[in-house]
Amino acid sequence: MLPTETDVLIVGAGPTGLSLAITLHQAGVRHLLIDKLAEGHNTSRAAVIHAHTLEVLESIGVADQLTAHGLKLSSFRIRDRDRALLSLPFDTLASKHAYLLMLPQDVTERVLADRLAALGGVIHRGVAATEVSQSEAGAEVRVMSHAAEHTIRARHVVGADGMHSSVRAAAGIAYEGAPYEESFVLADIHMDWPLRDPEVSLFFSAAGLVVVAPLPGGAYRVVATLENAPERPGLADIQALIDARGPAAQRGRVRQVIWSSRFRVHHRLASSYRNNRLFLIGDAAHVHSPAGGQGMNCGLVDACVLGQLLADVIRGKRPESELDRYEQLRRPAAAEVLALAGRLTALATLRGGFRRTMRNAVFSMLDRIGPVKHRLLLNLSGLGRRHLSRLPQRPDTAAALSQAAPLAAAAGRR
Repeated sequence: MLPTETDVLIVGAGPTGLSLAITLHQAGVRHLLIDKLAEGHNTSRAAVIHAHTLEVLESIGVADQLTAHGLKLSSFRIRDRDRALLSLPFDTLASKHAYLLMLPQDVTERVLADRLAALGGVIHRGVAATEVSQSEAGAEVRVMSHAAEHTIRARHVVGADGMHSSVRAAAGIAYEGAPYEESFVLADIHMDWPLRDPEVSLFFSAAGLVVVAPLPGGAYRVVATLENAPERPGLADIQALIDARGPAAQRGRVRQVIWSSRFRVHHRLASSYRNNRLFLIGDAAHVHSPAGGQGMNCGLVDACVLGQLLADVIRGKRPESELDRYEQLRRPAAAEVLALAGRLTALATLRGGFRRTMRNAVFSMLDRIGPVKHRLLLNLSGLGRRHLSRLPQRPDTAAALSQAAPLAAAAGRR
């Protein structure tokens, strides 16, 4: 039986909703995590976890488990077919997690769900939010399950329910942006691959872009733009992409398609992350091109930051007004991510021989400029946005420190 009252109701049990639930559970805050799906997704979708995200996920006790399941890669390389244009060495980052962690999203979700279960948390599946309303006192959410329909009262409601968020709609928050013109192909495959060094490779070509990255267990992730892509691209479709856009001197040979999909990509950002008692995290707040592998990463950090703020406010360690800091921190972070992904996508999809030649010349030049490469590394790894995930000192902590400072100074004069 679902509780009828809680402090925080989380709508959506994907990676962001799970991370928020773990953060709240660790802090001893009452919460309820619901999802309309009867079971979690079993497809890989997002497949990279960046250094900054892993640093943040250490706070909820999952970074080591994720790392143990994933594949660490030290290099991201931009190429035009056989020609290397720009190499980014992630193993030079000033972080404990100086690598790209390749890990299918279904495994990430499983690690998060196991962590929540180990803490005693529960995912209420097959429960859909059908109506959301709020007042100054709190929020009411009408939910439908296989058993019945009833109302849950919550102090706060968080929409972790994706691009078509019902919580965002109820909050009346605009989702500003537009879809990209081209569709994207996403596939996990087994293939014979000519590149010996394990790396994430972004290939430019006259035919369009393709990203190829190794996954744990010897598989590869392939992402490509494609007009009029089939709903479920088959082996011949993926082979054609590799032939036309990947290495030309020695071509990869696709042996098996494990899973594939076609999807439309939007670049959108919520005009606000909060309307009184209603909050947005993850894809409910921001979506963008998969270039750079930023989407899920940004959402996971959203969840941990909002979770800590909600916990501090509910436990009386911060005033209610401090909840505004969530949007102040995380919306600028998402705006930066959207700009980065948009620039990479625009450069990768340039048409015309002259413009592609100029683009390649610029990337080759940048490859020789250390500070520029380092800045790009910080942006891709998320480490350049660390300041947008750090909460200021709690007012009670700051007051204690200010009172202690004169005493310490007086003691030093004795």
